[in-house]
Amino acid sequence: MDIDISINGNSCSISVQNPFKFNVTDVMEDIINFGNNNGIDLSPYELDILILRMVRGVAGCEAGCPSDAMRVVRKGFGKFKLSYVEGGILTAVQRLENGNPLEVKIFPDFA
Repeated sequence: MDIDISINGNSCSISVQNPFKFNVTDVMEDIINFGNNNGIDLSPYELDILILRMVRGVAGCEAGCPSDAMRVVRKGFGKFKLSYVEGGILTAVQRLENGNPLEVKIFPDFA
């Protein structure tokens, strides 16, 4: 499974080997560093909780059922606009304070 974070055209990809036992703290460290390198403090956006929910939703899709991902989209998360993309991909988009979009994508691993 892959997590892709993008800010204003710059992106950071993080590979998750086991979505059922991944360390969200390590993932968040990479994401916060990515934001800092782009001059954006991402800590107020609760990305840790968002990513946990999205990973769990996509992990359900890896078993062949998109219902978990669709449930995540229906429930929503704060000011993020969540979408399910064909193939089990979840996306979340929110405008940052500077107006640039912050986008999170979770891609399933069907291997």
